[in-house]
Formats: sequence, structure tokens, C-alpha cells
Amino acid sequence: MSAALGLYRLQQVDSKMDHALTRLKTIQQTLENDKELRNSTERCIEAENRYKETERLVKQSEQEVEKQRIKIQQTEASLYGGLVHNPKELQDLQKDVASLKKHLETLEERELEAMEASEKAEQELKLAQADLEQVKASKGEEFRNLSEESTVLNRDLERFSSERLAVVTDLTPPSINSYEQLRKLRRGLAVTTLSDGACAACGTTLTASQQQSAHSSSQLFYCPSCSRILYAT
Repeated sequence: MSAALGLYRLQQVDSKMDHALTRLKTIQQTLENDKELRNSTERCIEAENRYKETERLVKQSEQEVEKQRIKIQQTEASLYGGLVHNPKELQDLQKDVASLKKHLETLEERELEAMEASEKAEQELKLAQADLEQVKASKGEEFRNLSEESTVLNRDLERFSSERLAVVTDLTPPSINSYEQLRKLRRGLAVTTLSDGACAACGTTLTASQQQSAHSSSQLFYCPSCSRILYAT
């Protein structure tokens, strides 16, 4: 097998691998960065965070109300417990109880507002979750198809890797190095064919002498224009 033929076969395998890898990357980006799903997920997360915050405020309000009621109970116990007899002190305790109860009303109003806000946030969260589930369901078939395609492509890549290894074993290190350097310079296409006397990659027409050299199996021939390796079929 000539070096040009071996490198051409290697190019065919590498091109298939490049195509599979590019498609896999596209699939992965689609699965990870679907705009509609991402937006729906973000809305759901935001709604959940709002609900958690309102729940925190409800608990905080409940604790403040409970503490205030305890203060009232303690103050009333001092007022009506019979231990305080001084009229001035009793009057002060009465004022304290009245003040504490008035503040309790304020705290209870805040608690009610917090509970209403929490209920509203909970409803918004349920709507966001329902929307997310609907989006996931609509994307389900598409995602399943993409996942199945991804599985097939990964199997193809394993097969291509085995094919590549078999081709490379028949090539010399210098020819492989030349091929790899051209792959980097020419966007993955290092080897092309001679078609109707012209380079299939850039379209440059070769002279009769150059075509004869391209058909020679003794050494590699490079396109005089794009520098790719030419394989004459």
C-alpha cells in the first residue's frame, strides 16, 4: 500500500471521527443549554427561593408573636399575682401590659401579611413547577432522540478508533507527522484526491507532469496551491 493511499484512508477515518465529535458537541450543548428549558428552570428556582424566604419570614413572625405573648403573660402574672402592692408599680404594670398588647397586634398583623405572602409564593412556585414539568415533557421526545443519537455516535467513535489504529500501523512516523501538521493547518483536511486533473480541495488544475508525479506511489505529492497531500485514485 502506497503512503498516499494509507494517508487517504487515515483522512477518511479522521473525517468521520471529526464529524461524529462535532455532532456530539452540538447534542451536548443542546441538552445542556436548551433556552426554553433553562429559562423555565431558572424561573422555578427563583420561585422556590422566594417561597423559602417567605416561609422564613413566617417562622420569624411566629416566634416574635410567641415571645410577645410570653412577655404579656409574665407581666400580667406580676400584675395579678398579688406580689406587687405599690399603686405606682401596679399602674406601671398596667401600662406595660397595654403597651405589650398593642405591639402584639402589630406583630400579629405582620404575621398575617407574612402568611399571605407565603401562600402567594407557594402558588407561584406550584405554577412554575407545573410549567417546568410541561416543558420537560415537550422536550422529552426530542431529548430521547438526541440521547439515542449520542449513544450511536459514541459507538461509531469506538469503531473509528479501531479502524484508525489499524491504518496507522501501516504508516511510517514521518508520513504521520506530516499528515498531522497539515491537519492542523488545513482545518482537519490534510489529504484530498486528484479529480479530473485538479485538486478536489482547492480546485487548482495540475500540469501533466504534476499529475504524473501525483500518480507515483514512490513519494507523497503535495498540491502546489493548498499544500495538501494529493491521492490519485
